[in-house]
Amino acid sequence: MACHGRCCLTTLPEMKREAAARQLKRNPATLGAGNALRLKITLRYLTPPIWRRVLVPDHFTLGNLHSVIQATMGWGGGHMHEFRMPPRGFGPPLRRFGQEGEDEDATLVRDVLVRKGQMLLYEYDFGDGWLHGIQLEQILPREAGRRYPVCVAGARSCPPDDCGGPPGYDQLVKALQNPSAPSNAELLEWCGEWDPESFDPEAVNRLLGA
Repeated sequence: MACHGRCCLTTLPEMKREAAARQLKRNPATLGAGNALRLKITLRYLTPPIWRRVLVPDHFTLGNLHSVIQATMGWGGGHMHEFRMPPRGFGPPLRRFGQEGEDEDATLVRDVLVRKGQMLLYEYDFGDGWLHGIQLEQILPREAGRRYPVCVAGARSCPPDDCGGPPGYDQLVKALQNPSAPSNAELLEWCGEWDPESFDPEAVNRLLGA
């Protein structure tokens, strides 16, 4: 697990909120005619699953979708990411460490997910390896007066950033199930008030401006 410093204890929730707010500055909520894509975002390799269902305007880019994923899942935004639909890969226009691929800010979601049931992969934090499956469930007409993007459903809290990927997440959950064990004290102090079962769609939609 990457970090157990006391400095993380009071700053983790604030860091997530601030990161989401920064990301969403380029994601203005949208009103008006057109279509919306209903997407189900599921964090892979975890049981029970952590997932979100969102509606995004069909003119959104993959860069916009990255911001939506960060806000709805609850990630802190401090790590690199990439979209993949083999053999294609998509990422930020200024890529580092020899990465290759297409510009996510110049690629529309509707041009990648073109048919119902199609799946796009999104990886966040190449060290921890958080892999998300993004499935196109439906293409719908936008409702008059409704703001997009919007989160319409979901379950369970996003893992804390830097917890060590799925194995580290499992370790945290087990520590919460046995809080009296002395060996779990450091983990419990590090994760603070994090509750793996919590999910607040209203708070998410306030971040999205929906």
